[in-house]
Amino acid sequence: MYPKIFFQSSLPRSGSTLLQNILGQNPDFYVTPTSGLMELIYGARKNFSDAGEFKCIDKESARRGFAAFCSAGIHAYAGAITDKKYYVDKGRSWGYYIDWLEHFMPYQPKIICMVRDLRDVITSMEKLYRRNPDMDNFMVSWHNLSNTTIAKRVDHFTNSIPVGIAVERLESVLQTGKAHKFLFIKYEDFCLRPETEMARIYNYLDLPFYNHNFDFIEQITHEDDSLAPLSDHIIRNRLEMHPSDAKSILGEPICDWIYNRYAWFFDYFKYSK
Repeated sequence: MYPKIFFQSSLPRSGSTLLQNILGQNPDFYVTPTSGLMELIYGARKNFSDAGEFKCIDKESARRGFAAFCSAGIHAYAGAITDKKYYVDKGRSWGYYIDWLEHFMPYQPKIICMVRDLRDVITSMEKLYRRNPDMDNFMVSWHNLSNTTIAKRVDHFTNSIPVGIAVERLESVLQTGKAHKFLFIKYEDFCLRPETEMARIYNYLDLPFYNHNFDFIEQITHEDDSLAPLSDHIIRNRLEMHPSDAKSILGEPICDWIYNRYAWFFDYFKYSK
C-alpha cells in the first residue's frame, strides 16, 4: 500500500523547511527535504513529447499510458522510501504544473504554498550573500560589474533561480485562476498563530488535527547547502516571529521598488507598505 502524496510548493526563504519539520512531528507523515521527484517525471514528459516512438502510435492510448506511468512512478517512489500513511514532497515546481498533476493523479492533488513578504524574502537572500565574507560565493564579477551593488543583486535575485522563477510561477497561478486549488500560508501568520494555521492545513488535507510542539522543533530533513552557496536549510528549534530588517539591509528606496514592482503580490496577499 503506497502512501498518499501531498505537495509543498512554496516561495524560497518562506519557511518551507520549517513547515516540513513541523509536519514531520506527526508520526503518520514522511516529509522530504527539497525533492527531485518532479525532475524524474519532468524528464519523462520531455521524452514522451519528443520521442518519435510515441508519435507513431495511437496518441490517446499513449497519453493514458503515460499518465499511469507518472502516477505509478511517484507513488512507487514514495512507497519505496516510507511505509507511513502520508508523504509530503517539497518541490517548488509542483504548483506551476497543477494541471498536469490533475491529469495523472488518482485523487485531487493538495498543494501547500508558503509565502512571505517579498521584501523579507529578498533580504534573506542578501543576508546569505553577505554571510561568510572570507569565502568567495562567485556571485560578484568586478570584470563585468555584475551584482556589485545591493540594487544589482536585488535585480539578480528577482530575475533568476530560485526567487525569480518561483515568483513568476506564482504570478502565473494567480493569473490563470488556479489559486483556489492551493492552500496559501503566510509565513508571518504561521509564526504568530501556528495552531490556527496548522488547523487550516489539516482541514485542507482532510486529516484529523495533530498537536504539534512549536517550542522544540527537531530537524529531521537534511540538505547539503555547500552545493548552493546562497542556501540555508538549517531551521531554528523554536518557532517565533522576528521583526523585519528589510529596510536596514536593503534600504527604504529598494524596499519601495520591490513593493511597486510586485504590487500584484502585495495586493493579493494583503501585505502593507
